[in-house]
Amino acid sequence: MNTTTKNPFFTPYQYIPFDCIKETDYEPAMMKGMEEENQRVDAIVRNPEAPTFENTIVALEKTGELLDKVTNVFFNLLSAETTDFLDELSQKMSPILTEHSNNITLNEKLFQRVKAVYDEHAAEGFSRLDQEQKMLLTNCYENFVRHGANLSEEKKEKHRRITAELSVLSLQFAQNKLKDINDFVLHLTNEADLKGLPDSALDLAKQTAKEKGMEGYVFTLQAPSYSPFITYSSRRDLRQQMYMAYNTLCTHANSNNNVAIVNKIVNLHRELAQLHGFKCYADYALTRRMAENTNNVYHLLNDLMKAYMPKAQEEVKEVEALYYADNQIDPASLTAGDPRLFMPWDFSYYANKLKESKFNINSEMLRPYFELSRVKQGVFGLATRLYGITFHKNTSVPVYHPDVEAYDVLDKDGSYLALFYCDFHPRASKKSGAWMTSFKEQWKETIDTNCNSKRHTEIVNSRPQVSIVMNLSKPTDTKPALLTLGEVETFLHEFGHSLHGIFANTTYRSLSGTNVYWDFVELPSQFMENFSIEKEFLNTFATHYETGEPIPDTLIDRIIASRNFNAAYACMRQVSFGLLDMAFYTLTTPFETDLMAFEKQAWEAAQVLPAVDGCCMTTQFSHIMAGGYSAGYYSYKWAEVLDADAFSLFKEKGLFNTATAQSFRDNILSRGGTEPPMELYKRFRGQEPTINALLRRNGII
Repeated sequence: MNTTTKNPFFTPYQYIPFDCIKETDYEPAMMKGMEEENQRVDAIVRNPEAPTFENTIVALEKTGELLDKVTNVFFNLLSAETTDFLDELSQKMSPILTEHSNNITLNEKLFQRVKAVYDEHAAEGFSRLDQEQKMLLTNCYENFVRHGANLSEEKKEKHRRITAELSVLSLQFAQNKLKDINDFVLHLTNEADLKGLPDSALDLAKQTAKEKGMEGYVFTLQAPSYSPFITYSSRRDLRQQMYMAYNTLCTHANSNNNVAIVNKIVNLHRELAQLHGFKCYADYALTRRMAENTNNVYHLLNDLMKAYMPKAQEEVKEVEALYYADNQIDPASLTAGDPRLFMPWDFSYYANKLKESKFNINSEMLRPYFELSRVKQGVFGLATRLYGITFHKNTSVPVYHPDVEAYDVLDKDGSYLALFYCDFHPRASKKSGAWMTSFKEQWKETIDTNCNSKRHTEIVNSRPQVSIVMNLSKPTDTKPALLTLGEVETFLHEFGHSLHGIFANTTYRSLSGTNVYWDFVELPSQFMENFSIEKEFLNTFATHYETGEPIPDTLIDRIIASRNFNAAYACMRQVSFGLLDMAFYTLTTPFETDLMAFEKQAWEAAQVLPAVDGCCMTTQFSHIMAGGYSAGYYSYKWAEVLDADAFSLFKEKGLFNTATAQSFRDNILSRGGTEPPMELYKRFRGQEPTINALLRRNGII
């Protein structure tokens, strides 16, 4: 182990010294961080003064500075740039860290101090606290209760066991998925096998083969490879092979199988909830969500099914009809099990054909206009037009991988706002998907200084360091990174999350940035996606990477016209995921059912494509098994109602209306979790949201 003098985490730094951190630095830094936090907690408990908001609640807020600093780096890299060493260390440290957290929330003497402060202020209606202080106190007290402070000693021990086991299982689930994705390759050397694939997909596949020391073309299950293949390959047998590989991840008889892990995760969540007096985990989780209860979640999902299902069925029938016509098959002549039946691996291919025939557009047509460096200029420029902020590349900041870029973000008055990391492309060491995270939160500190023998008090706003991590199309030996419109939307989505962190302006770290209710956190991200098809936005950056010609208005018109193509199908897909999530986490008895049978029944009401034997979404459904969205996947649709309603105000007032943008910044982006989210939203919008704006946007009404 390194000594404290050599460990970079023990020395103050402005930027994370990725170039100095060694894998062996993490464990001793985490152990020291836990030791320091224990000492600070012990000091709060031993304080002879009566418990107050300052000496207990605020003091507790500041206890884990070193540990947070280390774990923020460690767990972020575990997702973005992992190694076998880090994977093994996470398995070792996760239960230790969970036990450490439990030791704090289950500390009886500490809880009695917290409870005393809470009871005192609650009795007065919190009249001596401002809104942010009230929220900090309420969150602190409820966090102790939710983590077992009121349980008997026997139940506290059970709480410790459950949470420790869950932390390890969630890590194992995610690691198994990454390994299973990396284990699969489709290696093609025959030109006939490549029929229909666009040059961008072939260039990437050729480069992937080269990186693996192979001849020909290699296709993987990473999104920039899988998505074009399933959309454009005219080889139905190979589409089926890719589809089955992706949709059977972590189901095979090998060390990456997640079936047993899913069973344990679901049952442990139920046990945890029932330990706390709830019937099911969803009831437990939703007490800290805008939705509040399972009835409201199902009300949303059922409303969406009622509104969208008829249209979704029409959309699928139209794609299916094209499949049969194209292959000169009479569907009336087919019986169950006939290999010529329309199947899910046909949907993307024929949906793309149908879209081309209707609108003369596909994602490959748009790629030349979405070169990554230009897209960055457009996305950053959008933030400049809306909020006046600017992004300045900082090449002196250490990064954890050569693909990562760092930017200083300055406010419209030139003051420093944040450090912003961008990590764009897939690699074997990175999880699939896209996400935003923080290496450092924002908070405010009161600093006492002496100048000329006079004491001065200064409030210092400690600014955040945020990161977006994606798996966008990579550059090749012959072309720069050319994105699809969907990838531009992904960029905007994660960038919206980052603005939530960048604009954070709260006193307390635990209320800062994206530390909000789970079904509110997607509003800033999904709100930004709306700009992706706006002509005023596209005209600011979308030029052909070779000729420099701006994207033609006629092409933008076709983008807009095709906006709602298969929108109802996409909605039903999301609703089906929400139903599956809720089915697991509304269980009140042990989950002992066959996983695939349970999944099929759980989301059957929202399914519009044929079911395929052997496929299983759950074993790779990281959101609800390893990503914090347990009983929360509905949040995407919940937030979509909010984002459609919010963006309708921008459409009404002007797309780049700075007054509307400033209101969105002041009332949503900057406030974090300092107030109940509906109060923040109503302050921005002037009213509660309705589903109507979403239905209008999707052409349902």
